[in-house]
Amino acid sequence: MRNAKRLLAALLCALLLLPLTACHGSRGNDPFVMPESFDSSRDYEISFWAKNDTNKTQTEIYQKAIADFEALYPNIRVTVRFYTDYGKIYNDVITNIPTGTTPNVCITYPDHIATYLTAPNCVVPLDEAIDDPRYGLGGEELRFDSPTRAELVPQFLSECAISGTTYALPFMRSTEACYINKTMLEALGYELPEVLTWDFVWEVSEAAMKKDADGLFLANGQKVLIPFIYKSTDNMMIQMLRQQDAPYSNDEGDILIFNDATREILRTVAVHAKSRAFSTFKISSYPGNFLNAGQCLFAIDSTAGATWMGSEAPNLDISADKVVPFETAVRAVPQFDPDHPQMISQGPSVCIFNKSDPQEVLAAWLFTQYLLTNEVQIAYAGTEGYLPVTTKAHESAEYQDYLARAGEDKAHYAVKIEASKLLLENTRNTFTTPVFNGSTSLRNAAGQLIEETAKTVRRGETADDAYFTRLFDSVNSLYRLDQRSIVSSERGELGPLPGTARALLATLCVVWLGIGVYVGRDLLKEKRKKR
Repeated sequence: MRNAKRLLAALLCALLLLPLTACHGSRGNDPFVMPESFDSSRDYEISFWAKNDTNKTQTEIYQKAIADFEALYPNIRVTVRFYTDYGKIYNDVITNIPTGTTPNVCITYPDHIATYLTAPNCVVPLDEAIDDPRYGLGGEELRFDSPTRAELVPQFLSECAISGTTYALPFMRSTEACYINKTMLEALGYELPEVLTWDFVWEVSEAAMKKDADGLFLANGQKVLIPFIYKSTDNMMIQMLRQQDAPYSNDEGDILIFNDATREILRTVAVHAKSRAFSTFKISSYPGNFLNAGQCLFAIDSTAGATWMGSEAPNLDISADKVVPFETAVRAVPQFDPDHPQMISQGPSVCIFNKSDPQEVLAAWLFTQYLLTNEVQIAYAGTEGYLPVTTKAHESAEYQDYLARAGEDKAHYAVKIEASKLLLENTRNTFTTPVFNGSTSLRNAAGQLIEETAKTVRRGETADDAYFTRLFDSVNSLYRLDQRSIVSSERGELGPLPGTARALLATLCVVWLGIGVYVGRDLLKEKRKKR
């Protein structure tokens, strides 16, 4: 009996120790090698973690894609798990890495993948798989019409590379757009330019702040008006720095954001936040809600959110009686140099996690490719202001017909299609920031600088040079950018895991230690009896 107990305890110790050595801080699985052929005599079950904003149409598109794929590969079963937030996917992946229970396929962002890569051999590098003549993009053994590497928009594919290695395929792409109440702007005596500048937006925003004797804004006749609202202040800071060719970070993971150009941006933010001409999503709420109520002139949000923008938007977060009719215009984000526009490229990608069975990984790779077919790309792009990631889809008769029918009905909402065209026409003007383990923290810090500055002056406090020095120090410390051991994956060093993963590891260590003590005590008792 005692021997059985000891054996059971030892097995438990081994099982609990495995997660600690499965991925993080150890060799993990062997690197993936493409099999000679796909073994269709076996059954496979692969898991897919996807994100949708409780959008029933998107859910149906995913489910149809899975059903169509399974019809082509009857021996592969795909189980989908839906999330409403990319951050939750990231946290769950991080938590599952130590236990070796990551999904097979995951909607994600390169910033997140950079952290996943601190676990050796957990994420599959895809360059060889992409170029495999049998099962790569456009491969001869595929049972569907996959795009070739040349048919992926090169800018979008390059966004999925970390330290020169491709670790994901792009799934959808968006950028940011400025949604404008053109009716109000023209009533103020301004003409809308083709390319917005920061000076123009600030000038019009301040002009709109005039009130009548009753305290109502002259621009809209209401008590509430926030002329300029920015949804994602991290993107705001990043784009303003990029447009001025000012430092942010580099490919080695060095933090360069705390500079004079950043100070100057924050001084400008302070001026307009103090007058209440400028605000943010975190301070006020969704820009689209104010825009649709006639309480905002310039609302900057993702092109993927276009169906919530405008007085005729098919999706509304305010009651219909609060909507004020106006003409909606769509423009790129404001620029410092209108002749050389710069706008951020964003949107989900798809990565594959390594497993001990190469055939299972190959099955996951086949499904990942299927998400790039015209059927899936065009259908998903039609739900919001996303752009397909392949020229194959862009040039298809079906997608061209979709673009040509702008304004025809809710499915072809004009603002949504204008937002898609904005990115389509400016693909060469898009950029992404360097990706490294810790780039997510830096992105959050960029937005925090603007948020804190705006909150400070709204409270009536002073934002001078001394304040910005203290702000730099506090944000630097808050996101541990000054103490980080996070470095680029190219250096081959590990950064700290997020709190959820550290907590899990700590818990497992405590349990393992407790069982070890139990076994040791049992052995000691046995030894004493033998004496």
